[in-house]
Amino acid sequence: MKTVTPPVQLQPRTQPLKAGTRGAPLARQQTATVLGLLRQACPAPEGTEIFEEHIIVTTGDAVLTKPLAEIGGKGLFAKEIHESLAAGRIDFAVHSLKDLETGLPPGIVLACTLPREDPRDVLILPPGRAPATPNDPLSALPQGAVIGSASVRRQAQLKHARPDLRFTLLRGNVGTRLGKIEAGALDATLLAYAGLRRLGLADKASLVLETEHMLPAACQGIVGITARAADTDLLELLAAIEDPTSKAVATAERALLATLDGSCRTPIAGYAQRLDNGTLHLTGLVARHDGSFLLKRSVTGNTADAALMGRELGLSLKADSPGDIFLP
Repeated sequence: MKTVTPPVQLQPRTQPLKAGTRGAPLARQQTATVLGLLRQACPAPEGTEIFEEHIIVTTGDAVLTKPLAEIGGKGLFAKEIHESLAAGRIDFAVHSLKDLETGLPPGIVLACTLPREDPRDVLILPPGRAPATPNDPLSALPQGAVIGSASVRRQAQLKHARPDLRFTLLRGNVGTRLGKIEAGALDATLLAYAGLRRLGLADKASLVLETEHMLPAACQGIVGITARAADTDLLELLAAIEDPTSKAVATAERALLATLDGSCRTPIAGYAQRLDNGTLHLTGLVARHDGSFLLKRSVTGNTADAALMGRELGLSLKADSPGDIFLP
């Protein structure tokens, strides 16, 4: 007989718990998923609501004309959200974990990770462009093609494979970036497949890039939830919806990222998988922005050693990479 987990009980409240989120459609979709899971784990009395969405404008979303490295790094997608969390204006926050810095503000913890969506990147081509083939995913790009992207990770891997490719800054939500390609303004862009799938836009992908061709960002496809370390009853509730496999791979990938300690100017990728035999396989990558150097290595170990694996792989990659890669 299947064991049914009893609902989690929260202390009585006069106001709903507020979930902080960015205002982009993908962020709100992810938050809706989290709130749905929480409502199942902690049902509200009839006619009441325990949880509500609270939209916060972040600097990372407000300033779209410059690369993140020039305005403070990817932590700007969470800065204002965590300020609201620390001040008590919200109770927890929902993030795309790949956009969350490895060092969180004092008193704030990564409380929960949800099941990972497909972590791969996808190539988006203009309408009518001949499709690429899986074995040669860049074959659809003409010589000197202009790619819209703000990701140094994607740029470095593409330039390593195709030095002729050129890049221009393209930031904004998924709809904005798809619109640029559909209008024929660029030859291509890349997006996370997870975001397209969550928005019901998987058909917009011209080609899904296997991880052998494009190693994902650390924690790509994982939704993470941060909360105050002191809110023990809320942490217990969030633990009830956590996915243990996502927790393990996120631990390994974030440990790798923290050990490499790269800036937003450093092309870094990391991807962990839990294998059928229960072990963890972690691949990490560092590169020079122009693609002239790229180093990729993998390790396999016990899931319980996820953090140690990430640190050791990070140290190995850093030891054999040129020092200029990690300059601020």
